[in-house]
Amino acid sequence: MTQAERLTAIAATTLKTSAQFWFIVAAIGQWIFVGYILVHYAGPLLSGGLEAWNASEPGTYIAGDWLGNLAIAVHILLAIVIIGGGPLQLMPPIRARFPAFHRMLGRVYIPSVIVTSVAGLYTIWMRGTVGDLSLAIGITIDAILIIAFAIIALRHAMARRIAIHRMWALRLFMVVSAVWFFRVGFMMWMFLTGGAGIDMETFTGPFVTTLTFAQYLLPLAILELYLRARDGGSVAAKLVVSSILVGFTLLMGIGIFMATMGMWFPGHGA
Repeated sequence: MTQAERLTAIAATTLKTSAQFWFIVAAIGQWIFVGYILVHYAGPLLSGGLEAWNASEPGTYIAGDWLGNLAIAVHILLAIVIIGGGPLQLMPPIRARFPAFHRMLGRVYIPSVIVTSVAGLYTIWMRGTVGDLSLAIGITIDAILIIAFAIIALRHAMARRIAIHRMWALRLFMVVSAVWFFRVGFMMWMFLTGGAGIDMETFTGPFVTTLTFAQYLLPLAILELYLRARDGGSVAAKLVVSSILVGFTLLMGIGIFMATMGMWFPGHGA
């Protein structure tokens, strides 16, 4: 093996390891969030019905608004399947050893992300949301991307174009995870800056608007850099993208820790 080949191999291994590091941290963080949903929403629902959600979040259940209540319930409860199952779909050992499970979960995952996106759109535009119009617009764009990417990933899977299907599955994972990225990014920012650019009373401000779009555009951009570096990038490109992935993972880890301690399991918010 020549020196150039050794450097190429080292760079490829570094890139792969950095991506695995990111994925492991993200999967752990997402499963923590699923635990929060189970405790904060599924538990009260089983014990007291939808009305029980108002004890911690007033206005979640509105008497007489059956369609709005259904949309919120579907949006929240399907998140257990989507966020809990998403990382499992991307794990090569599971795909290789349990292909039937992978296909079965995919058949549940794709319809679930589409349904929950539609439910989320209904909730945002019919009931409203926190923040200003930019937040509603940003979330709407994300929902449209989720539906589009889900359909594209499904079409390639049905046509047995597996390599292309996996790339679109990765893109789908990123936009589906936006709701999680938002919370993690918000808490990371609070830790690092104390809330610069955020009006906590109205939940508006430059950072909130930026995060509204960055919650899916930034992960998508980093994913594209990774795919390009993996599939033919130079040694320098692989090393640069590896550094970006490590930095992004460390910041994400801060956000996961802060969200876990400050939002999720203490029960202070969503």
